[in-house]
Amino acid sequence: MIHSDCPQLLVGQRQLLLTIGFHRPEYKNALTLAMYTAAADALEQADDTDDVRVVLIYGTAGCFTSGNDLKDFRQASTIHENHPVVRFMRALQHCRKPVVASVRGPAVGIGTTLLFHCDLVYAAQGAQLQLPFVNLGLCPEYAASYLLPRWLGHAKAAELLLLGEAFSAEQAAALGLINAVVSEEALDALVDNQIARLASQPPAALQRSKALLKQSQQPGIDMAMTAEFAAFAECLQSPEHNEAVTAFFEKRAPDFSRCK
Repeated sequence: MIHSDCPQLLVGQRQLLLTIGFHRPEYKNALTLAMYTAAADALEQADDTDDVRVVLIYGTAGCFTSGNDLKDFRQASTIHENHPVVRFMRALQHCRKPVVASVRGPAVGIGTTLLFHCDLVYAAQGAQLQLPFVNLGLCPEYAASYLLPRWLGHAKAAELLLLGEAFSAEQAAALGLINAVVSEEALDALVDNQIARLASQPPAALQRSKALLKQSQQPGIDMAMTAEFAAFAECLQSPEHNEAVTAFFEKRAPDFSRCK
């Protein structure tokens, strides 16, 4: 049985389904390094477990995730393949089993980019996505700089990434970034139905089909992630990022004119 020793990451297994829940409601489910490690472990074990045919990722308390816990993340800012965030990214990117995401409330930063690596994404009305990397003195991650222009064209990708404004689940569905938006009350039933349908499919054929769907994208994703890791590491050490984070915690508007 796959489980988690991290209380902020709820990992469960039932009827061919592995569930991974972000559970840190007092911080809007902001992701810590421990949560990333536990999620990577769960995904890697799911790939090696025949009793798991589908993976579900969700957030508790009406929130998907507000993204990285900035204080925690900055304590281990050197990016390498064994970094907890990178391990999670790779585990989700290469997961052989179909991954479904159920989104309520905010999905910020990696809360949005991880959805690009899921197979089916369903959201409740009122959910909002956001890619505020530039706002924080950072650059895109998780191959967003490659996938968004490929899917949406340069102009729309630039709007989402350079301005970093929140956009609704309905807008995300219209852009083809997620599958559907339903009422809060209907979301669980829809997700459960789609999971049951996936779990009833022949597993080998399902996994081969997923691999073929992703095959042509993988070289570009890998190349983009390598470039993004290097750029992101530089941004983490920049005066702009320091000013953005300082302003965030001081609850004021950042002043980038002081960054030289």
